[in-house]
Amino acid sequence: MSWAGRMILGIFRILLVLVHASAACDFGPFPYRATGVVCRMTKPAALLLNQETAQVIQAAFRNAKFPNITGERSMRLLGKVAYQLTNIQVNGLSIEKSDVELKESNAIYLAIKNVTASFKGTLTYGYAGAWFLKLFHSVDFEIESSIDLQLDIKLMCQEDKLVTDASDCYLTFHKLTLHLQGDKEPGWVKQLFTDFISFTLKLVLKREVCKEINSLAQMLANFVLDLAANFVRHKDIIVDLSLAADSLIQTGYVESHHKGLVLYKNYSSTLSDSAFSPSLLTESRMLYFWLSEHTLSSLASAAFLDGRLVLTIRGEKLQALFEMEDTEVQRKAVQMIFQGTSYNDSVAKVWSLAHPQISLQPEGAVVKSLVAVEVSILPAEGESLVVLHMEKEVTVTIQAAYVEKKLILQPLDSSIEFKVLKCTADPSGDEPSVRNFLQNMISVVGIPEVTSSIGSALTSLMNSKGLTLFDIINPEIITRQGYVIVQLDFDFPHHLLLEFLQKSL
Repeated sequence: MSWAGRMILGIFRILLVLVHASAACDFGPFPYRATGVVCRMTKPAALLLNQETAQVIQAAFRNAKFPNITGERSMRLLGKVAYQLTNIQVNGLSIEKSDVELKESNAIYLAIKNVTASFKGTLTYGYAGAWFLKLFHSVDFEIESSIDLQLDIKLMCQEDKLVTDASDCYLTFHKLTLHLQGDKEPGWVKQLFTDFISFTLKLVLKREVCKEINSLAQMLANFVLDLAANFVRHKDIIVDLSLAADSLIQTGYVESHHKGLVLYKNYSSTLSDSAFSPSLLTESRMLYFWLSEHTLSSLASAAFLDGRLVLTIRGEKLQALFEMEDTEVQRKAVQMIFQGTSYNDSVAKVWSLAHPQISLQPEGAVVKSLVAVEVSILPAEGESLVVLHMEKEVTVTIQAAYVEKKLILQPLDSSIEFKVLKCTADPSGDEPSVRNFLQNMISVVGIPEVTSSIGSALTSLMNSKGLTLFDIINPEIITRQGYVIVQLDFDFPHHLLLEFLQKSL
């Protein structure tokens, strides 16, 4: 195939790739309508993360595979002079300064100032004289360099996934000095090879370092996405973090938009009327997460289907539940229910009978659920005996907070409507003291106990995903009609990046 034919074929392939990428990420005229989860990182967070840039740049230089550099040149009297630089390695590296800027052209601009690097290797050269005299020499060399590095990192969508492109990479050399074996070689030899290799060496350094930075940028993006995907996945319950709209880069923040659909076995959710708009978030905090009511409600439904909305209460907790106050009514009701059985020989089970309904309002998350409560006594011999069974529709407003690395769920207003109430000691249901006692007990102690247990379980789950590794500062959980916003400042856990780089290189 001719050169022109190869060029046309190459252009055609590029066009095919671009068409495929654009088709895979066509979000239509109303992309935010399918948005269930949003992450916004503001300029202060970008500046904080930029402090770790030195680690990534150093890793890029260290991990770059520099090829051998060869060349030759005809010289009067000396004939052809050939050279080869082999075993090129970075010996030292320091970075003076790094700046970051967010551009509305959908790019993150990084300016790395005065990267001082030392390269070492072996120089082998030879020349054939006019009288067929051949001489070959091999000497160690060291190259001292001072470089400025400019990067434009773009965030793009490829097959509904977030990818980075750091191919816009520019190296500016302020200094490139070649030392041969401690400058023992004659000055003309040093000058000769400095002239020979300077241009080629600059091209090789730029190509290999920029290629490695681009690779590391995508590896870091995948690392963050995998970390996020693992955080919102537990066993068979998965939250789809595929992109729902193109990423947005403004001068004050970077924002990514995700579907947030919940997948569980044969159950899946759909969303087409999201309330999200970029104007709902500000730039006063470092990090924002926007979660739709649909996503949270779907998570609750998946938890119900997976049999997770079950709570068992025994011993001291059971006693505290039924002895919340020392009154005649309470003592009479407890005696009728437990029939003198010890709390240690009894168990209470609480579970949801149907999909919980969650409605997000300014005052909090309003949860409506049909709940069953069953109290059983466990005799020394024989099967357990159910002494109380009740089903009730509970509506409770819950406010959430994250304090001292614990998720706190605080119940506020609540209402209870009994659907079924069966007590072995009162089969006719004529004894009002039992119903009144249970009504009061559920409102005052039961609902707080259940929400506290759910908060503890969610805290343990989040900690198992590594949330405790992050230094979260003054987090706020704000509910609005149809969505919730989590906003916070943070300090970056340096060891996470170091561990990632060590594993990747």
